[in-house]
Amino acid sequence: MASSARRAADRAGDSTVVHALARGGFVGYGLLHLAVAWLTLQIALGHSSGETDQSGAFQLMVRQPFGRVLVWIIVVGLCGMALWQLLAAATGYRDERGTRKVFERIGAAGRTVIYAALAWDAAKVAAGSPTSSAGQQRQTTAGVLAHTSGRVLVALAGVAVLGGGIGLIVFGAKRAFAKRLDTGRMGPGTRTAATVSGMLGYLAKGVGYGIAGGLLFVAAVHRDPKKSGGLDAALHSLAGKPYGQVLLIVIAIGFAAFGVYCFFQSRYRDV
Repeated sequence: MASSARRAADRAGDSTVVHALARGGFVGYGLLHLAVAWLTLQIALGHSSGETDQSGAFQLMVRQPFGRVLVWIIVVGLCGMALWQLLAAATGYRDERGTRKVFERIGAAGRTVIYAALAWDAAKVAAGSPTSSAGQQRQTTAGVLAHTSGRVLVALAGVAVLGGGIGLIVFGAKRAFAKRLDTGRMGPGTRTAATVSGMLGYLAKGVGYGIAGGLLFVAAVHRDPKKSGGLDAALHSLAGKPYGQVLLIVIAIGFAAFGVYCFFQSRYRDV
C-alpha cells in the first residue's frame, strides 16, 4: 500500500496541471509581495491606513478593477503551490541523502502550511470577509500568555521567527536560492537580474520577519500581546525610529525585488 501511494504521489507530482498551477502560483505570490512593498512604502511616507501584511495586500488587490477575480485566481495558484510542496514533502528530494533529505522534506512541509494559509486568507478576503492577521496574532498571543507557561511558549515562538528571519538573510546572502532555478536556460542578463532580485528579496524578508520575531519575544518578556502583531507591527515599529523611513523604503524595495524574483521562479524554477 505504501508503494502504491508513493507511485500515485509521483504521478501527481509529475502532473502537467500541478506544474502549471505551481508556476501560476508564483505569479500570484509575486503580486502579493509587490502589494506588500507598496503598503510598506505608504508607511514610510506616512500614508498608511491599513495593515501591511498579506491580509492588507489582498485587501488592496480586491479594491482594484477586477481585483476580486484576480485574488480568486491567486487562491487557485496558491493551492497549486501547496499541493506541489505537499507532494515534495512526501516523495521529493530523492537525489538528496541522509539528514539533508529529511530537512528538505520538512522545509517542503512547512511551505505547504504557509501556502495553504495564504490561500485561505486570500479566499476569505475575496469572499468579502476581510481578516486582520495582526489582530488575530495579538489575540492568539494574549490567549497563550494567559496560561502558566505561556510566556515561555511565546518567547520560544519569537526566537523561532527571529531565527527564521536570520535564516532568510543567510539564504539570500549566500545565493542559495539560485540552485532552485534552471539557470542553464537563462541569458547572462536574466541570470544577473534573477540573482540580484532574489538576494534583495530574501534580505528584506529576513529583516522584516526578524523584527517581527523580536517583537514577539518582547511581548513575552513584558507579557503584553499588544507588542506583537507580525510583519505589520514590525514595519510600523520602524516608522518612528531614527532612519526608520529610509529603512522602510529599503525594505519596500526588497519586497518588490522578491516579487520580481517570483516572476523569474514562475518561468525558471525547477518544479
